Amino acid sequence: MLMYLLFVLIVAFCFAKLEIQIEGTQGWAKNLPTWRIENHWALRVFWGGRPLTGYHFWAMLFIFFMFHFPFFFSGTWSLAAEMKIMAGLILFWVTEDFIWFVINPGYGIRKFKKEFIPWHPRWLMGAPVDYWLFIPLSAFLFFGSTYL
Repeated sequence: MLMYLLFVLIVAFCFAKLEIQIEGTQGWAKNLPTWRIENHWALRVFWGGRPLTGYHFWAMLFIFFMFHFPFFFSGTWSLAAEMKIMAGLILFWVTEDFIWFVINPGYGIRKFKKEFIPWHPRWLMGAPVDYWLFIPLSAFLFFGSTYL
């Protein structure tokens, strides 16, 4: 379990560094030459009210498949393994997002606040609501997978 957690944290750190190189201090692909859907009911329900960009769509799809890579070379699938992979995937995105702010020269921990981060519109107790929803979901999936 600790090795899996460490792996997820290392990969999240590396991806956050990559995203900083791509996006700079302008988060959520603000200045990237990519398509963008700003307003759609599904974005409010499934995407936390953020715009969907081509950059984020393809990045998330890429990471999704990379986390599922073990299934493709092993040829075996189980619900327990899927739950662990989804737990790691969810933890990856929350961790990567937070690390992006902490190590980004344009932000840092002092600017990890709603007024500086418009693409996270909903906050609770000093963090985006997504963090409060997805961290427990990740833990539930991970520990729940041990009972299958």
